[in-house]
Amino acid sequence: MLEAKLEQAAILKRLLDAIKELVADANFECNEEGIQLQAMDNSHVALVAVQLKEEGFENYRCDRPMPLGVNLTSLTKVLKCAKDDDVCTLKAGGDNTDTLSLVYEARNTDRIAEYELKLMDIDSDKLGIPETDYDARVTLPSAEFSRIVRDLSQLGESVRIEVSKEGVRFTSEGEAANGSVLLKQSDAIGKVPKKEEDDDDDEEKEEKEDAEEDGDDDDEEKPKVKKEKKDKKKKVKKEDDDVEMDGDEEEEYKDKGSDDEGEEEQDDEDSPSKKRKRAASSKDKGKKKAKRSKDDEEDELPDGVRIEMNQSVNLTFSLKYLVNFSKSSSLSSVVQLMLSNDVPLLVSYEFGQGHIRYYLAPKIGDE
Repeated sequence: MLEAKLEQAAILKRLLDAIKELVADANFECNEEGIQLQAMDNSHVALVAVQLKEEGFENYRCDRPMPLGVNLTSLTKVLKCAKDDDVCTLKAGGDNTDTLSLVYEARNTDRIAEYELKLMDIDSDKLGIPETDYDARVTLPSAEFSRIVRDLSQLGESVRIEVSKEGVRFTSEGEAANGSVLLKQSDAIGKVPKKEEDDDDDEEKEEKEDAEEDGDDDDEEKPKVKKEKKDKKKKVKKEDDDVEMDGDEEEEYKDKGSDDEGEEEQDDEDSPSKKRKRAASSKDKGKKKAKRSKDDEEDELPDGVRIEMNQSVNLTFSLKYLVNFSKSSSLSSVVQLMLSNDVPLLVSYEFGQGHIRYYLAPKIGDE
């Protein structure tokens, strides 16, 4: 019995969009650790390996290991019936061992849709992928990688990837035009010390704001003094003019004055609480700033290019496959390229629920 619940159907949609043009039929291997897929393209040049970890699901249950053989084109059609934010539940096993059930639950309505996909018997041997110590590892924004391979695919069919002390260079030579893109090591990755300085600056700003607010609160007493002086001037002026007031008018005047003073005293009483509220709000503001700076750190990570190299690498690959691999950029903002001479290229995308990895054999000679 398999029951796997994903918070968003968009994850499966993006996975299928990335691999459906490489692989037609494949087995989803389900076990207690999660769901894995491993398949090669028809020409046996590229290998795709997908893993959805058990902890990446909202609910996951798999009583026994089972393969789910599916046609990826048919599964893509069924997934198109779901909205991106629908909760998607996969069910298989039990009485209906020949079908895979997909249940879509809408978040804002009571709509529940259920579809069944017929399973296939697919004979496939799982390949053992040896652990390799790569000579070079390049980490870069997935959007940048997508743009490079897409642009160079307009010029030629192959791309030469060179990793050296200068950086990583992508070169394509076509019949009508040639193109080259060089990416150098960037310092945008790991700006933590600068962020810490920014946090210190924020704290100093907060202290200044608190000091200014204290000054503002002291200034609140000034209108009262001015008003008292004004009242005295009015009284003196009226005495000079020998203006006589009846007792009722005098009481009225006093009452108004006492009311004004009462209001002023009330404002003075409220000022400490206002001061505390302002101080608290400024602290909250500081917290929000700190939190935002932490998010900014995470957002800045993909903006740079990091190159780790033991020795220089120079390999040539088919652009058609790399363009297909780059479709996984919707799953992750960062991509890793791992290269060694005469070894298949590894293109890896890590995301919250697991990873998707592509292995592509290099071109040799004039092939």
